[in-house]
Amino acid sequence: MIVALAGGVGAARMLVGLSAAVDPAGITAVVNTGDDTILHGLHISPDLDTVTYTLAGVVDPGTGWGLAGETWAAMEELRACSGGRLGWFSLGDRDLGTHLYRTTRMGEGATLSAVTAEIAARWSVAVRLLPMSDERVETRVVLADTGTEVGFQEYFVGRRHDVAVSAVRLAGADAAAAAPGVLDAIAGADLLVICPSNPIVSIGPVLATGGIGAAVARRRDAVVAVSPIVAGRALKGPADRMLAELGHEPSVVGVARLWAPYAAALVIDEADAGRAGDIEALGVRPVVARTVMTGPAESAALGRAVVDAGSGPPAPR
Repeated sequence: MIVALAGGVGAARMLVGLSAAVDPAGITAVVNTGDDTILHGLHISPDLDTVTYTLAGVVDPGTGWGLAGETWAAMEELRACSGGRLGWFSLGDRDLGTHLYRTTRMGEGATLSAVTAEIAARWSVAVRLLPMSDERVETRVVLADTGTEVGFQEYFVGRRHDVAVSAVRLAGADAAAAAPGVLDAIAGADLLVICPSNPIVSIGPVLATGGIGAAVARRRDAVVAVSPIVAGRALKGPADRMLAELGHEPSVVGVARLWAPYAAALVIDEADAGRAGDIEALGVRPVVARTVMTGPAESAALGRAVVDAGSGPPAPR
């Protein structure tokens, strides 16, 4: 069994690649919920939805999130009614159905884990999807220019992640328990994968919640991480800038330093092959591969490379 720690777009594409390398029914994804937010009375789980839609083959290929072929009538009306004050977080008309269902079911007493499984089944997703916790953990970002703390979505979407940050706080992580099945899956995995997601705000909340980080560290020899940084740049999102702003080296070596307590191997892109020795000096085995997932074929090739890099992987398909 493979267990993958997952954030949003990069992790979703990595899971597509892993699903091409092994039977997807043998993969469990533990997905970040620190990005979750309540808007317009609806519980929105951006990373869970991105992973679900991508694995289902219905994600918008242009953005990497949301549903392909969406319409936006509800948001247009919301913006018109509010004079543009509301609707800054775009929710497509079909996507709204997901959030309405999740919110209704949770209002009926269902856990986030249960609702996640129901939504995955609706889309015939074979990978087992688990939120990191059924309890609220909120990623909060401190803006460097004002010292103001804001919710992650206000930083990421509302401000287009175009402002420097001075700190990140994971509200509720210390008290939250891991979702049912998460720790058992980690303990029983043949291979653990840290997906190429932002180390600070996508994977960091997962590791900080409910003893997950300690459980992963205990399995270090079975853990393969994939760098989200290629040639000093993030392929999507603000990971490179955020690493630098928070005092980390925005490179594969900086990523290796962060993951050294958790992962025995780090998959890096061919563009960073020259840094392999620096990574090895940190006690992490570098594995060079093509990590830029421009399509399903590239995702599948990376998935096979990750499985090959792991110890005790499942039998190939």
